[in-house]
Amino acid sequence: MTPRSTNREDYQRVPRPVAAMGKDFPSGHIIPPHTHPRAQLIYAAEGVMRVVTSEGAWVVPPHRAVWLPAGIEHEVHMHGDVAMRTLYVDPRAAPASLTGCAVIEVSTLLRALILRAVEEPIEYDERGAMGHVAALILEELAHGTPVPFHIPLPRDPRLLALCRALLEEPGAIATLDTWAERVGASSRTLARLFRRETSLGFNAWRQQVRLAEAVGRLARREPVTLIAEELGYSSPSAFSAMFHRALGATPRQYLDRIEHARR
Repeated sequence: MTPRSTNREDYQRVPRPVAAMGKDFPSGHIIPPHTHPRAQLIYAAEGVMRVVTSEGAWVVPPHRAVWLPAGIEHEVHMHGDVAMRTLYVDPRAAPASLTGCAVIEVSTLLRALILRAVEEPIEYDERGAMGHVAALILEELAHGTPVPFHIPLPRDPRLLALCRALLEEPGAIATLDTWAERVGASSRTLARLFRRETSLGFNAWRQQVRLAEAVGRLARREPVTLIAEELGYSSPSAFSAMFHRALGATPRQYLDRIEHARR
């Protein structure tokens, strides 16, 4: 094994509690569905990713990361060029507080620790500096702040087809009646399934998708006016009002947080 391998298989059985891999991807690249025997923290030092599992989807800008327990099947979509920095954690060393998929805020310290870890050999000296870095990483993860911001995905194949289509085109303005015709179900059936399988109504679920898309586009420094238009809002002010209600910050304030995380 080389010190800087970009083959994820080289990181799964290494005799260390934490293994860190750095790998860059071009915009539009998709990592197809796969699993790992180790838990995983998926983080992008630059760029935006969308992580999809059977439980839901998450958009990951540079100040957040997705935690996936061992064995969870997932796929990753790159929005813009992405500098992915991944931690593979031995399940025996994984924080007890992280029992399921979760989005966590990446503190300034955790970001620095991740970037340091990917510079070290895979089989680092556990008694040296990297041993302390790995211990600090696990401590930061154990006290990380989960973010209740994800897009639940259903299991019903008709509803899942609709949801997947909206994930790919968040600005689509088709009504639930129109979607019902496309997937071969009545709008009443789809409305009932949305509530049962996602705990959200159709409009609330679509707003979550658009909000996640907006966060990703802000991270790519796209203009608010363009984001509002392409996501189907009547005006930038209407979009900003929705954004503020959901996240407690204006798009500009949220972008400032992203820029601070990059710095």
